Amino acid sequence: MKEKVKKFGNKVLSSNSLVFTFMRSTVTNQTSGWVDFGVSFAMFAWLGIQPFWSAAIGAIMGGIVNCILNYRFTFHAQDCPWKAVIIKYAMVWVGSLLLNSFGTEGVYWVLSRWHWLEMLGFRPDGYFTAARLFTALAVSLGWNFVLQRNFVYRQTSFDRHAIGFFDFVFRRGKSKDCVAEND
Repeated sequence: MKEKVKKFGNKVLSSNSLVFTFMRSTVTNQTSGWVDFGVSFAMFAWLGIQPFWSAAIGAIMGGIVNCILNYRFTFHAQDCPWKAVIIKYAMVWVGSLLLNSFGTEGVYWVLSRWHWLEMLGFRPDGYFTAARLFTALAVSLGWNFVLQRNFVYRQTSFDRHAIGFFDFVFRRGKSKDCVAEND
């Protein structure tokens, strides 16, 4: 029995099947969500930073944790160039931010026009909560997971462009002119 449990645990941790990858993704998303929330709360409650900046810093920290855990744990992407992963992750993350923002607004707009919901006891706070939860779930499954599994943490022909962009933005060291002077 102990050997079967160990074998199953190894399969959960190492299999690249859709089911096990999704299970690991769920754990990673929960972990990064708690980091996001914890950092946001600490920034606001303990350091007195404004809500917008507290939420932004938390979201960035949660995103960094999510990217690293997905790279190492969820998608086992160590064979992918990390510079490309960072750029591709950032692209998907920005898309997720926009889809969540506009999606929540759109679903809220639709729900607020369904007056029969008020007869069931819904109020604007409930519309927002339902819109936010529905949109977050749809974006998480239909955008984040799909693109992370099939684009971000896989080697693609786009990687060389992403690496070039990374190197351009985060240029390290001196320019070629300065190097020649020191030789």
